[in-house]
Amino acid sequence: MKIIATDRNGKTTEIEGNDGWTVMEALRDAGLPITAECGGACACATCHVYVEEGWLEKLPKQRDEEVDMLDMAVAVQDNSRLSCQIVCSDETDGIQVTLAPE
Repeated sequence: MKIIATDRNGKTTEIEGNDGWTVMEALRDAGLPITAECGGACACATCHVYVEEGWLEKLPKQRDEEVDMLDMAVAVQDNSRLSCQIVCSDETDGIQVTLAPE
């Protein structure tokens, strides 16, 4: 599955994600500068991304844990999500995300 990711400098890269993996894992494995300190346990907000228009409504609703973690993130917007909570699947093929500021 394809992920179109824009880094903090505005460079856009198309990366591949494995079905069942999270977007965070795909970003990290592709070498994008995402910290992901908790390794995907939804216990930090260091994998914060902005989900581009048209994709946010296709994602499952945020769980309470994700909302709580985003409360601690920097520069949260209406389209903010934790990339560790977005699972790569046919439904997310082609998703566009931008790394949020650290």
